[in-house]
Amino acid sequence: MGVVQRSISSRPVLSRLRLIGLLSGLLLVVAAVPPATEAAPARGNAYMGIGVVTHERTSGMPDAVPPDTRAVWTEGVDVSSHQRDVAWSTLWSSGIRWAYTKATEGTSYQNPYFAQQYGGSYGVGMVRGAYHFATPDSGSGTVQADYFVDHGGGWTGDGPTLPGVLDIEWNPYGASCYGKSTSGMVSWIRDFVNRYKTRTGRAAVIYTSTSWWTSCTGGYSGFGATNPLWVARYASSVGPLPAGWLEYTMWQYTSSGVTVGDHDRFNGSPDTLQEFARG
Repeated sequence: MGVVQRSISSRPVLSRLRLIGLLSGLLLVVAAVPPATEAAPARGNAYMGIGVVTHERTSGMPDAVPPDTRAVWTEGVDVSSHQRDVAWSTLWSSGIRWAYTKATEGTSYQNPYFAQQYGGSYGVGMVRGAYHFATPDSGSGTVQADYFVDHGGGWTGDGPTLPGVLDIEWNPYGASCYGKSTSGMVSWIRDFVNRYKTRTGRAAVIYTSTSWWTSCTGGYSGFGATNPLWVARYASSVGPLPAGWLEYTMWQYTSSGVTVGDHDRFNGSPDTLQEFARG
């Protein structure tokens, strides 16, 4: 009788041991499964600053302290197809005086909202320009510069047209530096800006972040004397600039605006902005 009682009383203990073993096995299986990663966007869906938010671990908003303010800054915005039809009159009323619209990406993408965005900003009185999102893994710098100029990225000294922008930043589709060495990346950028200058007579603006520039060009300093800088940094100050530049022309300080996301500041007064546009 005593043996039977001991056998019955041991069953709960055995059940608990089996349960513990089962749960331990499940935990090992779960631990072996790699964490889910955010899927890369489809080609063409990149926008100015997409890599800054993703790779520099920022929310896209400035620090808790509001960005420095001074009279010599002129407010602007940059837009892409993500904003669709933009309320330009609302932006003008809020003090925005210049805008850049994404025109192209790589060698095959054109912004379907380019006409409304580029023409609409001009229609309310803004100085406006176009930018190209570079994908150095899908075509040479020369080919992409031609594609940009041929599809909205040209420049004329008419007054309201800003020079074209090369948006070169963290790759949203794969390897951060698009599979290029630092010297290879410098050569690619040189080919783009040289071709743009040949086609338009104007030096292209280079949009980038200091961290990307340091990582993917090796801190190359050769463009600072020839190409205006548009620096991306979502903080209360511009911070260190990429190698070669002693000053910036534009600063993208947030991607969390009210009417549209990306807001920027031109490093000068509205009159200086007009002079910059005319070249």
